[in-house]
Parts: sequence; C-alpha cells; structure tokens
Amino acid sequence: MRLHRLDITAFGPFGGAQTVDFDALSAAGLFLLHGPTGAGKTSVLDAVCYALYGAVPGARQGNQGMNLRSDHAEAGTRTEVCLELTVAGRRLRITRQPPWERPKLRGKGTTVDKAQTWLREYDATAGAWKDLSRSHQEIGNEVEQLLGMSREQFCQVVLLPQGDFARFLRSDAEARGRLLGRLFDTRRFAEVEKRLAERRKATEARVREGDAALLADAHRMQQEAGDAMELPELAAGEPGLAEAVLGAAAVARSTARERLTLAHCRLTAAESAQTAADRTLTEVRELARLQHRFTEARQRAERLEERAGAHREAQERMGRARKAEAVAPALELREAAEAGHRGAAAAEARARALLPEAFAGAGATGLATAARRAAEELGGLQSARRAERRLAEVVEERGRLDRQDRDDEDVLRDAEGWLAGWDATRAGLQARADSAQEAATRAEQLAVQREPARRRLEAARLRDELGRDTDEAQRGALASEHRALEARAHWLDLKEQRLNGIAAELAAGLADGEPCAVCGATEHPAPAQKFAGHVDREAEERALAAYQRADEQRADDERRLGVVREALAAATAEAGDTPTAQLAAQADELEQEYTRARRAASDLHAAHEELRLAEQERERRLTDRQQAKVRAAEHLTRREALDREKATLEQELAEARGGACSVAARAAQLERRAALLTDAADAARAAEDAAERLKDADARLADAAYRAGFDTPQAAAAALLDDAAHRELQHRLDAWQYEEAAVRAVLAEPDTAAAAQQPPADPTAAEERALRATRRLREAASACDAAARCCAELDRLSARAADGVRLLAPLREEYERVARLAGLTAGTSADNERRMRLESYVLAARLEQVAAAATVRLQRMSSGRYTLVHSADRSGRGRSGLGLHVVDAWTGRERDTATLSGGETFFASLALALGLADVVTDEAGGVRLDTLFIDEGFGSLDDQTLDEVLDVLDSLRERDRSVGIVSHVADLRRRIHGQLEVVKGRTGSALRQRGVR
Repeated sequence: MRLHRLDITAFGPFGGAQTVDFDALSAAGLFLLHGPTGAGKTSVLDAVCYALYGAVPGARQGNQGMNLRSDHAEAGTRTEVCLELTVAGRRLRITRQPPWERPKLRGKGTTVDKAQTWLREYDATAGAWKDLSRSHQEIGNEVEQLLGMSREQFCQVVLLPQGDFARFLRSDAEARGRLLGRLFDTRRFAEVEKRLAERRKATEARVREGDAALLADAHRMQQEAGDAMELPELAAGEPGLAEAVLGAAAVARSTARERLTLAHCRLTAAESAQTAADRTLTEVRELARLQHRFTEARQRAERLEERAGAHREAQERMGRARKAEAVAPALELREAAEAGHRGAAAAEARARALLPEAFAGAGATGLATAARRAAEELGGLQSARRAERRLAEVVEERGRLDRQDRDDEDVLRDAEGWLAGWDATRAGLQARADSAQEAATRAEQLAVQREPARRRLEAARLRDELGRDTDEAQRGALASEHRALEARAHWLDLKEQRLNGIAAELAAGLADGEPCAVCGATEHPAPAQKFAGHVDREAEERALAAYQRADEQRADDERRLGVVREALAAATAEAGDTPTAQLAAQADELEQEYTRARRAASDLHAAHEELRLAEQERERRLTDRQQAKVRAAEHLTRREALDREKATLEQELAEARGGACSVAARAAQLERRAALLTDAADAARAAEDAAERLKDADARLADAAYRAGFDTPQAAAAALLDDAAHRELQHRLDAWQYEEAAVRAVLAEPDTAAAAQQPPADPTAAEERALRATRRLREAASACDAAARCCAELDRLSARAADGVRLLAPLREEYERVARLAGLTAGTSADNERRMRLESYVLAARLEQVAAAATVRLQRMSSGRYTLVHSADRSGRGRSGLGLHVVDAWTGRERDTATLSGGETFFASLALALGLADVVTDEAGGVRLDTLFIDEGFGSLDDQTLDEVLDVLDSLRERDRSVGIVSHVADLRRRIHGQLEVVKGRTGSALRQRGVR
C-alpha cells in the first residue's frame, strides 16, 4: 500500500481545504510531520484512517467522538476527506463525507445531510476515474479485503504508536497476549479450545447419563430380585461398573428361575387338592338337597289332606254355576227388553205432553198423518222467504244509492269551489319557489368567498402576532450575537496571552535530571519565568466554556428567529397588506349575508314540494268531479227499477204471511208443529215395539230355566257367578290339583326316597374344607405369577443393561480421547509440559518471529549491544509462552525488558514495532506496506542513538518504503529534509510541505 495524495476539507483543526502530496514527501524515503502541540499532526493520520475505514483510530476516537467537523469551517463548507492510494496494483480514490448540519437552501434554519462515500478506480487505458461503489458497507469490505487488515491492525502496523509498544515491552504475558491476539487474530485457536472444552463437557455428561441409566436399571433389578441380588457400592463414572452390574444381574436371573420352578410344583399340588374338595362338597350338597325335598313333600301332603272337604264343596259350586251359564243369555235378553220397554214408555209420555189437546187421544198413525200435512204447508213458504230476502236487499240498495248521491253532490260543490281559485294559488307558489332558488344561488356564491376571507383574516391575525414575535426574536438574536462575539474575543485574548507565556508554564514543571517535554534535554540552565498577568489553563478553559455557551445561545436564538421569520413570510403571503380590522369587517359582513341567503334558500325544497302537491290535488279534484257526474246518471236509472220490484214483492209477502207478523214467524210455527207431531208418532211406535219384545223375552227365559234343570228362572239366576268369582273359584281348584300332583311326583322319585333313608348330611364342614383348598390354590398361583413376572422383568432389564453397556463403550472411548485433547489445548494435561494453551502456543510462535525481526534492527540501533529473545519460561503459577527478554552483549546476561532505560525502551519498542509490521504484513497475505508513520518518542534519544535510529529507518527504503516521522523535536528538522509542517492559527490549522520538489 502506497499513499499518493490526501485532500482534507473542514476536518478536525483544518477549517479550509488542505492537500498532502505523499508522492513528493516519499521521494526521499523519510519525511517529518511536525508542528506545535495541538496544531493537528495526529489529525493528518486520523484523516488517512477515516478515509480508509470510515472511523478514526480507537484512542483518538474516544477523545473526539464522532465530531469530525472543524469548528473553524464556514457554515456552507462540507467536511470531506479524499485519499488516493495504490494497493494490490490498483490505484484507488476514496472520498468520504461525514453527516453534517448545513443551512437550508431556502429559508432559515439548518438541515442534516447523510454521510456519503465514493470509491473510484483509475483506468489507465481510458485515462480517467471510474466509479465502483457508493455503499458504505461495500466500500469498507473492499478496502479491508485489499489491505488484508482490520482498522485495529492498520492503526497498529501502519500508524506505529510507540507508547503502546513501550507498554508491550514492560507488560506481563496476559497483556502481551491480548495485543498479539488482536493483531494476529488468534480467535480461531481460542475457539478450538472452547469447542474442545464444550465437547468434553457434553461427552462427559452423556457418559454420566449412560452410567446413571445403567445404575437405575440395576436398582430396579435389585428391587425385583430382592435378597437374591447384591449390588456393589459403585457410582456413575467409576471403572468396573458395567461388569459388576451385568454379573449381579446374571446371579439374580438364575435364582429367580429356580424359585419359578418350585412355585410351579406347589401350584400343581394345590390344584389337585382343590379339585377333590370341590367334588366332595358337590356330593354332600346334593344329598342334603334331596333329604330336604322329601321332608318338604311329606309336609305338603298332610296340608292337602286337611283341605279335602273344602275342595269338594268348591267342586259342587262350580258344577251349579256351569249349568246356570246355559240360562244366562235368556236372563240378559229379558233384562234388556224390560229396560227398553221402560225407556220407550217414558219417551212417549214426554212427547205427548208437548202436543196440543186436539191430538191427545190420537194413535201413532194419526200423529204421523198430522205431521205430514204440517210439512207440506211449510214447503209452500220457501218462495215467500226468498221474496222477503230480496225485498230487504232492494231497500238496502235504494238507501245506499241515496247516500252516494248526497256524497257526490258534496264532492261536486267542493271541487268547483277549489278549482275556481287554482290560478291564483299556482302563481303564488311559483313566485315563492323562484325567490328561494335565487337565494340558494346567492348562498353558493357566498360560500365560495367565505372560506378564503376567513383564511385571510386568520393569516392577518397571525401576521400581526408574528410581527411582534419577530421584533422580539431579532432583538434577542442581536444581543446573543453580541455576547458571543465578546466572549469569543475574550477567549482568544486569553488564549493568546497564555500562548505567549506557555514557556513559563512548561518551565514550572521542569526538574533537574528529568527530560524536557519539548526538547528532551535533562539540563535547564535558564527556564522562563511567569510575568504579571499570566493566564493559566483554567482561566482559558473558563473563557472557552463561556464562549461555547454564548455561541450555543446565539445559534438557538438565530434558529428561533429563522422559524419566526418563515412563519411571518407565509402569513404575510396569505393575508397581504390589508389591515386586520378591515379584513375582520369584510368577513363579518360576508358571513351575515351568507346566513341570510342560507335562511332564504332553506324554503326552496318546501316551496317545490308544496307546488307539486297542489298540482296533484288539482288533478285529483278534476277526476272526482267527472266520476261524481257519471255516478249520478247511473243511480237515476237504477232507482226506478228498484221501486217497481219493491211493489211486486210487498204484495206477494202479504199473501204468504197470513195472520203472522212475517213469513219467518209463520214458518217457525209450522216447523215446530211438524217436529212435535213427528217425535210423538215415533215415540208411540217405539213403546208398542218394546212391549212386544218384553213379552217374548219372558217366554224364552222360562223355557231356558226348565231345560237347565232349575225350578224357576230366579233359581238359575242365583246359581250364576260373575267373572271375578268364577276366576277365583277356578284358581283354587287348579291350585289344589297342581299341589296334589307335585307331592305325588316328589314322593315317587327313587333318589329322593333313597336319600331319605340315609343319615342327615352336613354341608358346612365340606364347604370349610373346599374354602381352605381354594385359598391354598390362590396363594400358589399368585406366587407362581410373581416368580414369572420377576423372571421376565429381570430378563428385560438385563437385556437393556447389556445394550446400554454396549452403547457406552464407544462413548467412553470418545470421552477419553476428547478429554485428552481438551486438556492438552487448555494446558491442564500432564502431556503439556509447559502448561501452554493452544492460543498461547500460536502467539508464542508469532512473538518469536517478531523478536527475530526486531533484533535485526535493534542490534543496529544499539550498536550491536541488545538482542530481543523470546522466552518460554513460566513465571510464578502462570502459564509460559509469552515472555520477552533482552540480551545485553556487554554483560552477556539475559534480563527483562522492563530494565531498559527511557531511550533504550524507545528504540527497542521502535524495533519491535517495525518487526511486528513485517510479520503482520506477511501474515495478512503479503500486502506491501510502502508508507508507514511513526508517532513521537524521538526526544528521549541522544545524538548518536538518534543517528543510528534514523539510519535504520532510512534503510527501510531498501524495501521501497517511505516512513513519516511524527515529532516536534527540533533536531529532526535539521536531519530530515522532507517535511510536512502543521501551522495553527485562530482561523484553523494549515499544512505546508518543505524540502520537496
């Protein structure tokens, strides 16, 4: 990587545009970057780092934060850094602009522009720059890939910070490990250690889980086997656990099988005893049952003998009832005939009581003849009924026509009167609608004008208010600006006074024998003295803080003034120059006129609707008048026809009514008489028929009783039984016969008779013996089942334990292998003699390379006296591998680098930094670093050592490198011709190149 050109604008202390021509500076190999303290030497290196990585170095970033913009820059000048360089054979130009707050293009105030980045490459064929990317992320990845270094590595290798390497020389192994780990990125080796440790823990956990499962199976087998299995006292992970568990399981299975065989033998014996006991119990129970059956039959036979007399009486009663059943139909017939006769006689008496006295002695035939004559006369009145109904219809229709004619006359009078005033009504309604329409049109026009007038009035009121605010804000802004200018002038005056007396301030900290911070000398023959009115740092900082507060207040007041002015301009553009009172009067007048127009226009719809209803009413009244005239003509003709028909009907009805008031009354009289005569005739004939049936039923009953063997019909009736009594008597007879047959059958059974001859049986003793046999069988079966389950469970658990042992074997081997590797990489294994972690081992190798590369330059700087060597010794209880010693050729002894003096520490750290740059460059993939920067520390060297150091740096040109030395040591200005000077001033710093062509 070679730097060609750097352009800086409004960056850090540089208020304007500055340019660095690195090609001209690098022509001599060495160039000096110098300037007073605080001028901005380090800011040049910050600009290079920011151009490449978009951020300044870590330590300086912590001091400055992200505020990269120069406080000296003009408000319209944007901060920008542009760097041209060649890397990997490609010439690139990187331009970066951080975010900044700029003035608005229109109006007052500020706005924030986003950060921008450009990456361009020079095309030698076309002779022009071509754009590659504008993405921050893409450009960052491209630069890091081309350089092969992160920002931290670049700042450590290219921008050599001497203070860091001086601390590196004196630090312990842990601090060296952290720095080397960042530079060489050994995180992958630490990750290998971590992964191996995690894998060891995971494998160990799996082994312990397998052992725990094996022990759990062993405990379950012990629970099943009981005292037949003895489990050794072993924990998970102990050796011999698998063999002990499998051996104990084999013994337990053998014992369980022996117990199962004994249980089977006991079960067979118990089954035979239980079968014999059950057979004996069955025989005893059968004998007891037969003996009880015979005894019970003898008792039942005795009870039957006691009831024999009652049985014979019941048989005789059943015989008489069966004979009387032949007479029962005749008895029922006679009772029915007698009941029918009584009913017919009563009905006849009731019917005759309703007849007139003229028919009291008439028979059934005479009554029927009279009823027939009344019906014939009633049939002749049907025509008169129809005429009567028709007369009522005619009278009703005649009245309806009269009412309709009166209604039509009212309709005609009302319609004529209303139609006479139609023209005047229509003209009034039309005029009302036209007036409302004109008001609606005017309201619409006023509505369009009303909103702009209201907005202008509001804008005018806001204009007046903002005018007062603008005056107040302008006065405040002018006062703030005046205070800021006074504070800035006061601060600059104090700063200039302090700079004039800075030598006295620095001299106050000098001590004999200690180097000067400016020139590095240890003798101070004439230190400067403070003069009257000297300004110290605290007074300057107070003045600077007061100026910053005043400037912030000024900026706030200006922003507030800009906002108020923008609002005032917008309000003025809306309202114009018209006075607010005049606009308010115009708006009020417009609003009142609009209200009146809206009120008048609100009657438009009602007027149109009323006109439409009036026209509909006119059409309806014309129609009603025409229809009334037509109906009047029709009604006249119909009334004449109805009058003629009414006269004919009245004459016919007068003839039909006779002496009655109406035809209906006459018909009612005839209907009642015909019904009474008919009912009386029917009742007389029914009474005659019932008397005849009763006489015939008496004859049949007497004949049936004689044939059944009864002397009188009353005797036959007394022998009859009703259904309930008959069923009860038959049930008693059947039960006696069934019981007699059952007793004879039991007494005739041979087995029952034979059992009665034997001694009485005792089933209780046999049942107790059977219960004891059943209980012994159940206990034997339970023991056999338990032994079988125990054998099956032990076989299952043994098989699972064997499978677990088989699966654990390769897992144990893996754990032992991983544990050895993890212990070896972590430095805890006995195989690792130096107790070095893997990452420390790699870093130690890198440190050894760095020490070898640094020694080449250190020997030359120290005139062959010092050599840097890597030490792998362990200090205290820590781990070895990162020790660094210096060998003193004058004494021949090896000692710690912390014993070097200040100047020796500087050139030793410089040699170490250069060696580290070579090693890191090779590690990054061989990227050439043609431009290096070395920051401070040269003031601690004497002249001879300084010459040797410069010779070493000058020798870097052999590798085609250019080295920039950042220092304010005055002697270097005489020794190094190529110089880049940073000059500071009140308006910002500037860059000047000297001694270059």
